[in-house]
Amino acid sequence: MKTPILFWLARLVAAIIMVQTLYFKFTAAPESVFIFSTVGMEPWGRWLVGFLELVASVMLFIPAAIWLGSILAIGLMAGAVGMHLTLLGIEVQGDGGQLFIYALVVLICTLYSFWKSRQTIPAGLQKFLPSFLK
Repeated sequence: MKTPILFWLARLVAAIIMVQTLYFKFTAAPESVFIFSTVGMEPWGRWLVGFLELVASVMLFIPAAIWLGSILAIGLMAGAVGMHLTLLGIEVQGDGGQLFIYALVVLICTLYSFWKSRQTIPAGLQKFLPSFLK
């Protein structure tokens, strides 16, 4: 199967953004501590989210697991966007909304990745999908 460039690019962009933020989460950078303290998830949430973002990033490049890595990243980014819209605000500590934009970019890229990889979902699970995803 030929893999379109956009499909590769979407996964690469999502993975780069998620992996790039791991340093800040795992080293307890003040911005990360502030964010996870504000949402009531410091430090366990910071570690858990970092670990799950790492797992999702790797799965985006395993052909049989792209769909699962995409779903994981979609859930993580939906949570990030939700926290920005409810507790954190678009702009966090003068970042000009950069983290919010990163979350949106990863969300869009992984929605596309899921859509393009949905045919690789195991048949036993496909029966539970809504008809528009089949």
